[in-house]
Formats: sequence, structure tokens, C-alpha cells
Amino acid sequence: MANFGFSRLAVVDAYAPYWREARSAVGAPELLAAADDTPTLAEAVRHCTLVAGTGTLTYRRPEQTVIRLPDLAPLVRRELAHGGQVALVFGPEKHGLTREDLSHCHLLVEIPTGGQQPSMNLGQAVAVCLYELAARAFPAEVSTLAPQQIEEADAGARLAASARLDLLAEVVEQTMIAAGYSPAHMREANRHDLRLLLRRLTLSERDARRILGLFRRILWGLKR
Repeated sequence: MANFGFSRLAVVDAYAPYWREARSAVGAPELLAAADDTPTLAEAVRHCTLVAGTGTLTYRRPEQTVIRLPDLAPLVRRELAHGGQVALVFGPEKHGLTREDLSHCHLLVEIPTGGQQPSMNLGQAVAVCLYELAARAFPAEVSTLAPQQIEEADAGARLAASARLDLLAEVVEQTMIAAGYSPAHMREANRHDLRLLLRRLTLSERDARRILGLFRRILWGLKR
């Protein structure tokens, strides 16, 4: 991360003995010291408007849009220009991101690799992805935006933050239960599908607030 100019690291549900004893490369101790340690992925990406999971398609059937790594940079550049925040998510080296992890992602990024060896070492995968973003996603006109310019970006084009989508999913689920649509044995599957659906819709922050208000009103009526 330090090699390519990235400094915001979040570690999810880390194994404390290994995590706290981790040592950085020369020149990067501050990056580890300032890293967030969160219990869940949802908490780690709560402020992000674009969440990109990484992995190989060899052993999984994707449930969200899949893009190749070279196509990620334009999406990141556009989201940052609109004042959004972007997260790139990597899973454990042994098994990668789970199906549950990926339900919090808007898209899945695939690194083009040879068919004989599709998986990569975690550190190498991170380096390849960050190099691609450093080289292609941050032209001068985006990276030098002043804070006030970002605040003045088109609010209608800004995507809803992940925390907003999770809140909306929770209220929709409560409405489904109140309406008798979601039987108990289907609730976990419906919850998973709702997270994916809301991210596929690429809702703006404004639209997400409007839909949230609508479902809250419906839920209030049903409970009465």
C-alpha cells in the first residue's frame, strides 16, 4: 500500500495475536498503526459508495457484476469525482471472500491470470490491484481536487453509502416480515438477496433516502 500511495487500511475480524504483532516494511509503520480494526465487513465499508470485492471465478458463481481489473480504474475515478468513497476488499489467502462477504460488494474484480494458475498470493494480488489504480485511476484533475470542490460535486450522482443500503435493506426486510412475505426459514436468504439487489440498483444517496422514507411509512402503516 505504501509503495503505491495508499494509506487507509481496515482489517476485519483480525486474529489479534498475529495482527498486533505484524511488522511493516520500511517506511510504512504509520500505515499499520493507523489501521482500523473492525468486527465486520459491513462496519469497515459503511461510508463507502463503491465496494469492489476481489477474487477468482474458478470456484465460485458470481451474484454481482464481474469486471476485469483494467476496467476498475474508470469506475473508481468517476466515483471519486462525485465525492464518493471507494473500498477494495481482499479475503483471506486460504479461501478468499465468502458469499456473505461479497453480498456487501457492488461488483467483483477479476485479475486476468493464466488458466493453469488462476489464484494469486494475497500480497501479490494487492500489489497488482493497487498498481493498476495508482497508474490509471488518479489523474491530476481528480487527485488534486480541493475539499470544497468535492463537496460541490453533483449530489444527485453520488451513490448511496454502504451503511445507507444496509439500513434500507433492514427496513425492507422488516416490511416484508410485517406483510407476511418473508417466512422465518427464508429470512436469511432474503436478507442476502436484498443486499445484492440494492447494490445492483446503484442507487444515488438521494434516491436511497427517498425509498427508505417510503418503506418506513409502509412499515408504520402495517404495524398500525
